Amino acid sequence: MGQTLAEKILTARADTEARAGHIVVARVDLAFVQDTTGPLTVRQFSEAGLPLHNPEKTAMFIDHSAPSPAKELSNDHVFMRKFAAETGAKLSDIGEGVCHQLVAESWAKPGDVIVGADSHTVTAGALGAFATGMGSTDVAVAMALGKTWLRVPETMRIRANGKWPKGVYSKDLILYLIGMIGADGATYKSLEFTGEAVTAMSMSQRLTIANMAVEAGAKVGLFPSDAVTQSYLREHGRGELFVPLAPDADADYESTTDIDVSRLEPTVSKPHTVDNTALAKDLKGVKIEQVFIGTCTNGRLEDLALVAGMMKGKKHHPRTRLVVAPASQKILLAAIEKGYITTLVEAGATVVPPGCAACLGVHQGVLGNGESCLSTANRNFKGRMGNPESFVYLASPATAAATALRGEITDPREVL
Repeated sequence: MGQTLAEKILTARADTEARAGHIVVARVDLAFVQDTTGPLTVRQFSEAGLPLHNPEKTAMFIDHSAPSPAKELSNDHVFMRKFAAETGAKLSDIGEGVCHQLVAESWAKPGDVIVGADSHTVTAGALGAFATGMGSTDVAVAMALGKTWLRVPETMRIRANGKWPKGVYSKDLILYLIGMIGADGATYKSLEFTGEAVTAMSMSQRLTIANMAVEAGAKVGLFPSDAVTQSYLREHGRGELFVPLAPDADADYESTTDIDVSRLEPTVSKPHTVDNTALAKDLKGVKIEQVFIGTCTNGRLEDLALVAGMMKGKKHHPRTRLVVAPASQKILLAAIEKGYITTLVEAGATVVPPGCAACLGVHQGVLGNGESCLSTANRNFKGRMGNPESFVYLASPATAAATALRGEITDPREVL
């Protein structure tokens, strides 16, 4: 019997056959934290009294509250910087970008095992890496030992075929899937994506889907390593790290779900759960006070290009604020060079430094009582953006741009 992607990766990193349900101890290629989970992880690591197993494979990211909006958070940043300086761990400081985007750009490669003290560590699965979020103590152990234990997950195959229709993007696909199977529909499973529509996806689109696999409860969201992966690694100066990686033809899946993307329409997650989905066209008239475009889900150059193209020569609705956060410094610089940032600023957008920004509700876009935000982020539970008396909708960058122009939730096909 053949193996799934999850089984193949863990077999290689555990040096033993890994099958669904097995417990394995796997070598870790990268262990990382960010500034909300990092201080606790570092304290847990220090209590163990062990040295870093490999400082080159340990990273600290200051991205969630960057620049810091409060002295307490500033002190956490000082603590993390000091730890990196003393141990040799790699440090990514304010303005460099969101940890998940930076891991994709500079760290992740096919076949890796990556653990991070952040649930959206799964983003790197787009490059064929077994990347998963863990608690601070587990990540501290991985930092000290260079390995971690895992239960090999069962795999749910998501087979997407058909041609992408106008106005529909990978964000719509993952929102549709989560709405169909539920926020707990893939708990501790590996979501493995395949099919002609997946082959046609850019890496940016794959990263969006892998990022949100955890919103269905998945342990990982995995894509094969193919020509798209090779091109992305080469683009970021890491082409020599490419290896092809695909599931075996006779792999054993727990289930297979077929999706015809040609039948999909622009989709929105309504407050206060990601699986509370509806079509954008059916939410016409819902007033939106803020549109937020960015985050580790949809803050990439392809996303900014799409939004800039839709907003060129126009202004956002006077009742609706527009906040844009590029996912990394590389993306910001490329967007400046290509004129996207100029277009967005001319459209009235407020562009904030690369980082998480308004996504987690600490600063740079906290909502007021009764306000609604349509965001390209991945999570919309009550209080997610800093105020439990506000409402968060999730959608694609295209739907976000259309909504910013109209001041209410708008199907992007009306604007494109």
